[in-house]
Amino acid sequence: MSIFGRAQEGASAPVRPDGRARGFRVRPDAGTEVVGERASTIGAAVFTAVLFAVVLAAGLGIGFAVQGKVTLAAIVISVIAAAQLASSCHIAQQWERVVVLRLGKLDRVSGPGLFWTWPVIESNTMRVDTRMRATTFGAEETLTADLVPLDVNAVLFWHVWDAKAACTEVGDFTAAVELSAQTALRDAIGRAGAAEVAIRRNQLDRELKKVLEEKVAPWGVAILSVEVRDILLPRDLQEAMSLEAQAEQRKKARIILIEAERDVFEMLNEMEDLYEGNEPALRLRTMHLLNESLREGKGTVVIPSAFAEGFTDTADMLKGEFFKGL
Repeated sequence: MSIFGRAQEGASAPVRPDGRARGFRVRPDAGTEVVGERASTIGAAVFTAVLFAVVLAAGLGIGFAVQGKVTLAAIVISVIAAAQLASSCHIAQQWERVVVLRLGKLDRVSGPGLFWTWPVIESNTMRVDTRMRATTFGAEETLTADLVPLDVNAVLFWHVWDAKAACTEVGDFTAAVELSAQTALRDAIGRAGAAEVAIRRNQLDRELKKVLEEKVAPWGVAILSVEVRDILLPRDLQEAMSLEAQAEQRKKARIILIEAERDVFEMLNEMEDLYEGNEPALRLRTMHLLNESLREGKGTVVIPSAFAEGFTDTADMLKGEFFKGL
């Protein structure tokens, strides 16, 4: 069975011993989902109540002016009129769009701000939050092209730009976007190897964004970005990849050392003519090499007497040349 086919199974996915579903899971963050639906509606409720009271008082006042007293009929008519007018008055938040149906048929999209509907024949079916949303999703133990199970977590940033399409083209656009992201992620992982998935995170982000844009565009949804947060490899594979990386670094170090030795050898060949027959120069070179070897360390070097005499003769010679120059 292909990775794409396994993603479609969803409800029939196997269960782990700890009770979690294996292989198919969408994990939206409660703190980032449709925040606008939790916005305060106290202001709209107060406005509706005040409108109801004003219409009721106006109806009773008209009845009293016509008949000289407040009758039961005037009270009933005033209450019905106030209730109908209050139910026809609606307020949408700045980020909300409200889909209005007239006798079951789409009539318009209202909002933001104050809008009215005809009593009985019109209804505001759905309030759509058009702000950016962040949805986390992941694929657990998804097989790559080289049959390595990976756990990948990602976050999707999206928003609704067409409330009409979001309400009429798909039953639940939020769930549809989440499941589409899940399926696209699993399909992208299944087409690449484990190492490729681990190192091409940015390319995976762009690929998922492109696929999702084509998928959800008819639903009035725009994909802003897709960001892969974490890629978890099996522990055994992590150790193997670590050993491989260490071996590659050792290989590079050896190559650099060999190239350095080759350069030094070429330079020594060029300087062979300078040192040939020049005993003082060779002794100075020996002293320089000894100094370089002791520069960083704190060890002690025991020099044989004959070797030390060579250093002494060289120093005396240099001293003689110095005073001769004076």
